[in-house]
Amino acid sequence: MQNEPLIIIKEVGRKYVIGSEIIHALKSVTLNINKGEFVALMGPSGSGKSTLMNILGCLDTPSKGEYILNGIHVSEMTENELAEVRNKEIGFVFQTFNLLPRASSLDNVSLPLVYAGVSKTERNERAYKALENVGLGNRVDHKPNELSGGQRQRVAVARALINNPSIILADEPTGNLDTRTSVEIMGLLEEIHLKGNTIILVTHEEDIAQHAHRIVRMRDGLIESDYPNEHIKKVSPRLQDLEDNGVDFEQIN
Repeated sequence: MQNEPLIIIKEVGRKYVIGSEIIHALKSVTLNINKGEFVALMGPSGSGKSTLMNILGCLDTPSKGEYILNGIHVSEMTENELAEVRNKEIGFVFQTFNLLPRASSLDNVSLPLVYAGVSKTERNERAYKALENVGLGNRVDHKPNELSGGQRQRVAVARALINNPSIILADEPTGNLDTRTSVEIMGLLEEIHLKGNTIILVTHEEDIAQHAHRIVRMRDGLIESDYPNEHIKKVSPRLQDLEDNGVDFEQIN
């Protein structure tokens, strides 16, 4: 893992005004995430976890503090500027997949490239390769209702990777999946991480968080703890094969 900060958050706070009441969803959060890390962000309802996720994903801006993503100061950007950063720097994977129901897998995956102004030929070539990389090369013409839950999430992962983003932000990516499929998706995320991608996993499930290499826990709008995970789960057969053949995960991470 490269010891180079990809995300720098300094004393970030977020307040909302609802009627006459001021709610401090985030009080003061300082956090660095390095390139190549696999971080789980955890916390109970009302902890500020979702607010921090929205700020990390450039879906919201802080009321105070500073956010630097891959050298870009995003704290005070306009909506259009934030949209551009989201498309270039962040790959999203959501609990509800967020796929276009009437579009094929290929068209769903290539959608971010449409906004980026990439030609149709290149879009299709890159989308097909991305689907092959997540094991869905034979499902490119299938629509979401023709896919299982796990396959839909794989399409979402391929879409998240299509622009070679700085970070993959996975928000409860296994929330709508059964246990076996959840294991498969977490194995896929592990493989993506092993290739050098930075992953931020937002989850309330302890067993899912245990796949990350670092766990940040939040409570009452503050970071309660931030520790390396000493009990990392490795569930991907391909990762196990690598380990059996002498790959040193401690050295990698």
